Amino acid sequence: MRLAGIALILISTAIPLHAQEEAAGPSNAKAQKTYNQAMEYVHQHNTLAALESFKKADKQDEGHCRPCQRRIIKYGMDLGDWKAVDTAAEEMVDEAEEQKSLARAHYEYGVVLMDEGFSRHKDELFERAHEEMTKALAAAPNFPKAVYNDGVALAHMNQDAPAKAQFEKYVQMTPTDDIDRRRAELYIRQPEMARARMAPPFVVTTLDGQRISLDDLRGKVVLIDFWATWCGPCREALPHLQAIANKFEEQPLVILSVSLDTQENRWKEFVAKNSMTWLNCRDGADGPLARQFGVHEIPHTFTIDADGILQDEHVGDAAIEGKLKKQIARALEVQAAAKSAPQAN
Repeated sequence: MRLAGIALILISTAIPLHAQEEAAGPSNAKAQKTYNQAMEYVHQHNTLAALESFKKADKQDEGHCRPCQRRIIKYGMDLGDWKAVDTAAEEMVDEAEEQKSLARAHYEYGVVLMDEGFSRHKDELFERAHEEMTKALAAAPNFPKAVYNDGVALAHMNQDAPAKAQFEKYVQMTPTDDIDRRRAELYIRQPEMARARMAPPFVVTTLDGQRISLDDLRGKVVLIDFWATWCGPCREALPHLQAIANKFEEQPLVILSVSLDTQENRWKEFVAKNSMTWLNCRDGADGPLARQFGVHEIPHTFTIDADGILQDEHVGDAAIEGKLKKQIARALEVQAAAKSAPQAN
């Protein structure tokens, strides 16, 4: 079952779509007509047609359509149209006038370049991302997310000392409950971890009222299952997930089922009726966690190892027991090593 319009960004912050800009659209009348058609495609979940129409509307508006550019970035990243994404991001920088807007535009362009670097495995894109983050910080020095992501870019450039300095600065700038702060503290201790395919940090409230973060689960293997009650393939895959829960019940494995249901009562009833005794939370349609993980189809599972690194990803039901067993074995080794390590006085 396809979920349209979710971009894959495994760093801190997705580029927002501002409601006021969305309502205004482009200033050119012809472009406005094309823009309205693009929005119709969005409502129809026709992402490809929407992207092409937003590109056309922006061109008709002579590159001045900010809401078009944001949509081009969103859906271009979703579909891997990096040329369109880069062009839109550059236009946003060119259009920025005030220092705050300029800082945000450079930051967002840096986010785009980093995501492209992750997706296409091109290290030179992280150098360009560092340049954009530097420009963002020149325009707005007190910009925590730009500091954090500059640290990630520097780490990918194998500049561990400057990367560590940025992460230290980020920790000093942010409150203790900031979602990225613990990740930054990890990177200070182990800068090489910033080069790994780390799972995005998140905090969820489970069905039984627990507030759990990914960092709370460090040292354990985490299996995240995106699903919904209205998804036929998800219901078909449920017995397999139940078998995995039973097989590894006493092992350092945490299963988190993330529902994309909009109807809370229906979700709760389904979980109770089908004895889904592991952790459950509801993200809602196109929810924040689904966006963070770049979920396009469900059922969609992610396996995260004891260090918080994404190790495996599957769309649909899949035989994952062997890989889970391997990751669990490593988690047990890490736990044993931690217990045997000498305690600091």
